Amino acid sequence: MRFKRLRIFDFDDTLVKTDSYVYVNNGESQLKLTPGQYAIYDEKKGDIFDFSDFQKVKNPKEIKQVTKVLRRMLNKGSGGIYILTARATYKPIRKYLSEIDIDISKIYVTALASNDPQDKANWIKEKIEKEGYNDIYYVDDSIKNIKAAEKMLSKTNIRWKVQHVKY
Repeated sequence: MRFKRLRIFDFDDTLVKTDSYVYVNNGESQLKLTPGQYAIYDEKKGDIFDFSDFQKVKNPKEIKQVTKVLRRMLNKGSGGIYILTARATYKPIRKYLSEIDIDISKIYVTALASNDPQDKANWIKEKIEKEGYNDIYYVDDSIKNIKAAEKMLSKTNIRWKVQHVKY
C-alpha cells in the first residue's frame, strides 16, 4: 500500500504562544481568555465573543519543540502539511511562519473560524474521503480537539497518530 501523508498542526499554543486573547462579554462581566482557556470554555447563553486579537499574531513566542518537528517534515517532503486553526484568518499565520524562516510555499493554512472540536475532526475526515490521505499525523494542544480526531480516526482503516502537546 502506498501512503499519502497528511500532517496537521494546530497554531495557537501548539506552534506559538501569543498575547492574543478571546474576550467574553455576558452582559454582567467580561472575561479575558487565553487560547488554551478558550478551548475548554463552556459557552453560556448570552455570551458575546470578541476575537479581534486574532487578526494578527501578537508578541509571538515560538514553541521550538513543535516547530522543529514541522521543519523536519518540510525538509523531508512529508506530503500535505497544514496548519489547521480555529482563527478566522490565515494571513497573519503565513506572515509569522515566514518571519521565522519556515518555507510557506509548502504549507497550507486553513482558518476554520470555529472552536468546535468536531469541525477540526470533520475537516480531517473530508481530507481522507475526498483527497485519499491514508497516513495522518495531527498535533494540537486542545484535548477536546485531540479526542474528537481520535474518535473519528478510530473508525477508519488508515494509519494515524495524534499528539497532544502541553506548553
